[in-house]
Amino acid sequence: MNTVTAPLFSPAPAWTGRDDGPGPEHARWHSVVETSTQPSAGAVHLIGFASDEGVERNGGRQGAAEGPAALRSALGSLAVHQQCQLIDVGTVTTQQNDLEVAQRELSDHVRELVSAQGDAGMTVVLGGGHETSFATHRGAYEAIGPMQVLNFDAHFDLRAADRPTSGTPFRQIADLVGSDFDYSVFGISRPNNTSTLFDTADQLGVNTVLDTELAELSIREAIERALTAVSGNRPIHLSIDLDVLPAAVAPGVSAPASFGVEFAALRAMVSAVAATGRVALLDVVELNPAFDVDNRTAKAAARLINDAVMAAKTSR
Repeated sequence: MNTVTAPLFSPAPAWTGRDDGPGPEHARWHSVVETSTQPSAGAVHLIGFASDEGVERNGGRQGAAEGPAALRSALGSLAVHQQCQLIDVGTVTTQQNDLEVAQRELSDHVRELVSAQGDAGMTVVLGGGHETSFATHRGAYEAIGPMQVLNFDAHFDLRAADRPTSGTPFRQIADLVGSDFDYSVFGISRPNNTSTLFDTADQLGVNTVLDTELAELSIREAIERALTAVSGNRPIHLSIDLDVLPAAVAPGVSAPASFGVEFAALRAMVSAVAATGRVALLDVVELNPAFDVDNRTAKAAARLINDAVMAAKTSR
Protein backbone atom coordinates (compact mmCIF):
# COMPACT_ATOMS: atom_id res chain seq x y z
CA MET A 1 0.00 0.00 0.00
CA ASN A 2 1.34 3.44 -0.90
CA THR A 3 1.65 5.95 1.93
CA VAL A 4 -0.08 9.25 1.20
CA THR A 5 1.54 12.33 2.74
CA ALA A 6 0.44 15.97 2.78
CA PRO A 7 1.99 18.38 0.28
CA LEU A 8 5.31 19.86 1.39
CA PHE A 9 3.83 23.34 0.90
CA SER A 10 0.12 24.00 1.29
CA PRO A 11 -1.82 27.23 0.73
CA ALA A 12 -3.00 29.25 3.70
CA PRO A 13 -6.22 28.12 5.35
CA ALA A 14 -9.23 30.40 5.76
CA TRP A 15 -8.91 32.49 8.94
CA THR A 16 -11.72 32.58 11.48
CA GLY A 17 -12.47 34.52 14.65
CA ARG A 18 -14.94 36.71 16.49
CA ASP A 19 -17.08 38.84 14.17
CA ASP A 20 -18.64 42.04 15.58
CA GLY A 21 -19.71 43.41 12.22
CA PRO A 22 -18.32 44.91 9.01
CA GLY A 23 -16.07 47.93 8.70
CA PRO A 24 -12.60 48.91 9.93
CA GLU A 25 -13.94 49.79 13.38
CA HIS A 26 -14.54 46.06 13.90
CA ALA A 27 -11.33 44.85 12.25
CA ARG A 28 -9.66 41.75 13.64
CA TRP A 29 -6.81 39.69 12.28
CA HIS A 30 -9.11 37.14 10.67
CA SER A 31 -11.01 39.87 8.81
CA VAL A 32 -7.95 41.62 7.36
CA VAL A 33 -5.55 38.75 6.65
CA GLU A 34 -5.26 38.03 2.94
CA THR A 35 -4.47 34.49 1.84
CA SER A 36 -2.22 34.58 -1.18
CA THR A 37 1.03 33.10 -2.38
CA GLN A 38 1.99 36.46 -3.92
CA PRO A 39 4.19 38.64 -1.69
CA SER A 40 3.75 42.40 -1.60
CA ALA A 41 6.09 45.32 -0.91
CA GLY A 42 5.62 46.71 2.59
CA ALA A 43 3.41 43.83 3.73
CA VAL A 44 3.66 41.64 6.79
CA HIS A 45 3.92 38.11 5.41
CA LEU A 46 3.06 35.07 7.52
CA ILE A 47 4.21 31.55 6.78
CA GLY A 48 3.89 28.42 8.88
CA PHE A 49 6.48 25.70 9.45
CA ALA A 50 4.74 22.56 10.69
CA SER A 51 7.74 20.65 11.99
CA ASP A 52 8.85 18.92 15.14
CA GLU A 53 11.36 16.52 13.61
CA GLY A 54 14.14 18.70 15.01
CA VAL A 55 12.58 18.51 18.48
CA GLU A 56 12.45 14.72 18.28
CA ARG A 57 16.09 14.57 17.17
CA ASN A 58 16.97 16.76 20.16
CA GLY A 59 15.10 14.55 22.64
CA GLY A 60 12.19 16.92 23.24
CA ARG A 61 8.49 16.19 23.49
CA GLN A 62 6.76 16.30 20.14
CA GLY A 63 3.77 18.41 19.17
CA ALA A 64 5.28 21.64 17.81
CA ALA A 65 4.18 20.69 14.29
CA GLU A 66 0.69 21.75 15.39
CA GLY A 67 1.99 25.17 16.41
CA PRO A 68 1.16 27.12 13.21
CA ALA A 69 -2.52 26.18 13.34
CA ALA A 70 -2.76 27.10 17.03
CA LEU A 71 -1.03 30.44 16.44
CA ARG A 72 -3.37 31.33 13.58
CA SER A 73 -6.34 30.45 15.78
CA ALA A 74 -5.08 32.59 18.67
CA LEU A 75 -4.31 35.54 16.40
CA GLY A 76 -7.63 35.41 14.57
CA SER A 77 -9.77 37.32 17.08
CA LEU A 78 -7.21 39.96 18.07
CA ALA A 79 -8.34 43.48 17.16
CA VAL A 80 -6.45 45.47 14.54
CA HIS A 81 -6.27 49.19 15.36
CA GLN A 82 -4.24 50.46 12.43
CA GLN A 83 -4.03 49.84 8.73
CA CYS A 84 -1.69 46.96 8.02
CA GLN A 85 -1.44 44.61 5.08
CA LEU A 86 -1.24 41.06 6.41
CA ILE A 87 -0.69 38.22 3.95
CA ASP A 88 -0.69 34.55 4.94
CA VAL A 89 1.11 32.62 2.20
CA GLY A 90 0.72 29.09 3.58
CA THR A 91 2.61 26.38 5.46
CA VAL A 92 5.66 24.22 4.84
CA THR A 93 5.34 20.78 6.43
CA THR A 94 8.16 18.38 7.23
CA GLN A 95 7.41 15.07 5.52
CA GLN A 96 8.08 12.01 7.67
CA ASN A 97 11.63 12.68 8.95
CA ASP A 98 13.07 14.67 6.01
CA LEU A 99 13.79 17.88 7.92
CA GLU A 100 16.57 19.03 5.63
CA VAL A 101 14.33 19.13 2.54
CA ALA A 102 11.62 20.97 4.47
CA GLN A 103 14.15 23.51 5.75
CA ARG A 104 15.33 24.18 2.20
CA GLU A 105 11.72 24.66 1.11
CA LEU A 106 11.12 27.14 3.94
CA SER A 107 14.37 28.99 3.14
CA ASP A 108 13.26 29.41 -0.47
CA HIS A 109 9.90 30.86 0.53
CA VAL A 110 11.43 33.19 3.11
CA ARG A 111 13.99 34.40 0.57
CA GLU A 112 11.18 35.35 -1.82
CA LEU A 113 9.11 37.04 0.88
CA VAL A 114 11.97 39.07 2.36
CA SER A 115 13.16 40.08 -1.11
CA ALA A 116 9.70 41.35 -2.01
CA GLN A 117 8.74 43.09 1.22
CA GLY A 118 11.42 45.77 1.18
CA ASP A 119 12.45 47.81 4.21
CA ALA A 120 8.85 48.49 5.25
CA GLY A 121 7.76 44.85 5.48
CA MET A 122 8.31 41.90 7.77
CA THR A 123 8.15 38.13 7.45
CA VAL A 124 6.62 36.33 10.45
CA VAL A 125 7.23 32.59 10.65
CA LEU A 126 4.89 30.49 12.78
CA GLY A 127 6.83 27.46 14.06
CA GLY A 128 7.45 24.65 14.52
CA GLY A 129 10.42 23.62 16.60
CA HIS A 130 13.44 25.90 16.82
CA GLU A 131 14.89 24.12 13.79
CA THR A 132 12.72 26.76 12.09
CA SER A 133 15.30 29.48 12.73
CA PHE A 134 18.15 28.11 10.63
CA ALA A 135 15.85 27.80 7.63
CA THR A 136 14.36 31.26 8.06
CA HIS A 137 17.73 32.92 8.62
CA ARG A 138 19.26 31.22 5.59
CA GLY A 139 16.42 32.42 3.37
CA ALA A 140 16.60 36.00 4.62
CA TYR A 141 20.41 35.98 4.44
CA GLU A 142 20.23 34.91 0.80
CA ALA A 143 17.87 37.84 0.19
CA ILE A 144 19.40 40.73 2.14
CA GLY A 145 22.73 39.60 3.57
CA PRO A 146 24.01 39.82 7.16
CA MET A 147 21.58 40.40 10.02
CA GLN A 148 21.75 40.85 13.74
CA VAL A 149 20.09 37.97 15.60
CA LEU A 150 18.27 38.50 18.88
CA ASN A 151 16.90 35.29 20.34
CA PHE A 152 14.70 35.17 23.45
CA ASP A 153 15.31 31.66 24.70
CA ALA A 154 16.18 29.58 27.76
CA HIS A 155 18.70 27.68 25.59
CA PHE A 156 21.63 28.70 23.38
CA ASP A 157 20.73 26.26 20.58
CA LEU A 158 24.41 26.17 19.62
CA ARG A 159 24.84 22.40 19.72
CA ALA A 160 27.19 20.64 17.31
CA ALA A 161 25.52 17.61 15.71
CA ASP A 162 25.78 15.38 12.67
CA ARG A 163 22.38 16.58 11.44
CA PRO A 164 20.09 19.55 12.16
CA THR A 165 17.96 19.52 15.31
CA SER A 166 16.04 22.08 17.32
CA GLY A 167 19.24 22.51 19.34
CA THR A 168 21.56 23.41 16.43
CA PRO A 169 20.07 26.38 14.51
CA PHE A 170 22.34 29.17 15.71
CA ARG A 171 25.46 27.03 15.38
CA GLN A 172 24.36 26.38 11.79
CA ILE A 173 23.84 30.10 11.25
CA ALA A 174 27.34 30.78 12.60
CA ASP A 175 28.76 28.28 10.11
CA LEU A 176 26.70 29.84 7.31
CA VAL A 177 27.62 33.50 7.82
CA GLY A 178 31.13 33.22 9.30
CA SER A 179 32.52 36.54 10.52
CA ASP A 180 29.11 38.19 10.07
CA PHE A 181 27.69 36.16 12.99
CA ASP A 182 26.08 38.64 15.41
CA TYR A 183 24.06 36.75 18.00
CA SER A 184 22.48 37.89 21.26
CA VAL A 185 20.39 35.55 23.39
CA PHE A 186 18.27 36.80 26.29
CA GLY A 187 16.81 34.51 28.96
CA ILE A 188 19.45 31.80 29.16
CA SER A 189 18.91 29.34 32.00
CA ARG A 190 22.29 28.42 33.47
CA PRO A 191 21.10 25.03 34.85
CA ASN A 192 19.70 24.06 31.44
CA ASN A 193 22.86 24.71 29.41
CA THR A 194 26.12 22.81 29.89
CA SER A 195 29.53 24.36 30.35
CA THR A 196 30.37 23.27 26.81
CA LEU A 197 27.54 25.43 25.47
CA PHE A 198 28.68 28.43 27.50
CA ASP A 199 32.21 27.90 26.17
CA THR A 200 30.89 27.68 22.61
CA ALA A 201 28.96 30.91 23.12
CA ASP A 202 32.11 32.63 24.39
CA GLN A 203 34.14 31.38 21.43
CA LEU A 204 31.53 32.70 18.99
CA GLY A 205 31.27 36.07 20.71
CA VAL A 206 27.65 35.60 21.74
CA ASN A 207 26.04 38.32 23.84
CA THR A 208 24.49 36.25 26.64
CA VAL A 209 21.94 37.55 29.14
CA LEU A 210 20.74 35.13 31.82
CA ASP A 211 17.13 34.81 32.98
CA THR A 212 18.31 35.73 36.48
CA GLU A 213 19.94 38.93 35.17
CA LEU A 214 16.72 40.00 33.49
CA ALA A 215 14.80 39.32 36.70
CA GLU A 216 16.87 41.99 38.46
CA LEU A 217 16.16 44.67 35.83
CA SER A 218 13.23 47.03 35.60
CA ILE A 219 11.23 46.82 32.39
CA ARG A 220 12.80 50.07 31.21
CA GLU A 221 16.29 48.68 31.91
CA ALA A 222 15.44 45.45 30.07
CA ILE A 223 14.30 47.46 27.04
CA GLU A 224 17.55 49.44 27.05
CA ARG A 225 19.55 46.20 27.25
CA ALA A 226 17.68 44.73 24.27
CA LEU A 227 18.05 47.89 22.18
CA THR A 228 21.78 47.99 22.92
CA ALA A 229 22.07 44.41 21.67
CA VAL A 230 20.68 45.44 18.26
CA SER A 231 22.25 48.89 17.98
CA GLY A 232 23.45 49.76 14.48
CA ASN A 233 21.72 49.65 11.14
CA ARG A 234 21.68 46.00 10.08
CA PRO A 235 18.35 44.22 9.56
CA ILE A 236 17.26 42.18 12.57
CA HIS A 237 16.23 38.54 12.85
CA LEU A 238 14.11 38.37 15.99
CA SER A 239 13.44 34.87 17.32
CA ILE A 240 11.13 34.00 20.21
CA ASP A 241 11.32 30.53 21.70
CA LEU A 242 8.27 30.37 23.94
CA ASP A 243 10.16 28.25 26.48
CA VAL A 244 11.80 31.50 27.59
CA LEU A 245 8.60 32.20 29.53
CA PRO A 246 7.84 30.65 32.94
CA ALA A 247 5.97 27.35 32.73
CA ALA A 248 2.99 28.93 34.52
CA VAL A 249 2.64 31.36 31.61
CA ALA A 250 3.71 29.00 28.82
CA PRO A 251 3.07 25.36 29.74
CA GLY A 252 2.53 24.37 26.11
CA VAL A 253 6.13 24.23 24.90
CA SER A 254 8.62 21.53 24.03
CA ALA A 255 10.78 22.18 27.12
CA PRO A 256 9.01 24.19 29.88
CA ALA A 257 11.09 26.60 31.98
CA SER A 258 11.06 26.45 35.76
CA PHE A 259 12.15 30.11 36.09
CA GLY A 260 11.86 32.01 32.82
CA VAL A 261 11.47 35.67 31.85
CA GLU A 262 8.50 37.68 33.02
CA PHE A 263 5.92 38.09 30.24
CA ALA A 264 5.60 41.85 30.69
CA ALA A 265 9.37 42.30 30.30
CA LEU A 266 9.51 40.02 27.26
CA ARG A 267 6.61 41.80 25.58
CA ALA A 268 8.22 45.18 26.21
CA MET A 269 11.59 44.11 24.80
CA VAL A 270 10.03 42.49 21.73
CA SER A 271 7.93 45.58 21.03
CA ALA A 272 10.84 47.95 21.50
CA VAL A 273 13.07 46.01 19.12
CA ALA A 274 10.26 45.83 16.54
CA ALA A 275 9.75 49.59 16.89
CA THR A 276 13.26 50.15 15.51
CA GLY A 277 11.71 49.39 12.12
CA ARG A 278 14.59 47.05 11.29
CA VAL A 279 13.04 43.64 12.04
CA ALA A 280 12.99 41.91 8.67
CA LEU A 281 12.29 38.47 10.09
CA LEU A 282 10.41 37.27 13.16
CA ASP A 283 9.98 33.64 14.07
CA VAL A 284 7.96 32.32 17.00
CA VAL A 285 8.69 28.71 17.86
CA GLU A 286 8.21 25.71 20.17
CA LEU A 287 4.47 26.12 20.80
CA ASN A 288 3.19 22.63 21.65
CA PRO A 289 -0.63 22.78 21.76
CA ALA A 290 -0.92 19.23 23.11
CA PHE A 291 0.55 20.41 26.43
CA ASP A 292 -1.06 23.85 26.56
CA VAL A 293 -3.51 24.77 29.32
CA ASP A 294 -6.55 26.83 28.35
CA ASN A 295 -4.59 28.00 25.27
CA ARG A 296 -2.55 30.29 27.51
CA THR A 297 0.73 29.68 25.64
CA ALA A 298 -0.89 30.28 22.25
CA LYS A 299 -2.54 33.45 23.55
CA ALA A 300 0.74 34.76 24.96
CA ALA A 301 2.48 34.04 21.66
CA ALA A 302 -0.28 35.75 19.68
CA ARG A 303 0.03 38.86 21.84
CA LEU A 304 3.78 38.96 21.21
CA ILE A 305 3.29 38.62 17.45
CA ASN A 306 0.53 41.22 17.37
CA ASP A 307 2.49 43.76 19.39
CA ALA A 308 5.67 43.24 17.37
CA VAL A 309 3.82 43.70 14.07
CA MET A 310 1.96 46.78 15.23
CA ALA A 311 5.06 48.36 16.81
CA ALA A 312 6.95 47.89 13.56
CA LYS A 313 4.13 49.36 11.49
CA THR A 314 3.84 52.37 13.79
CA SER A 315 7.55 53.10 13.38
CA ARG A 316 7.51 53.04 9.57
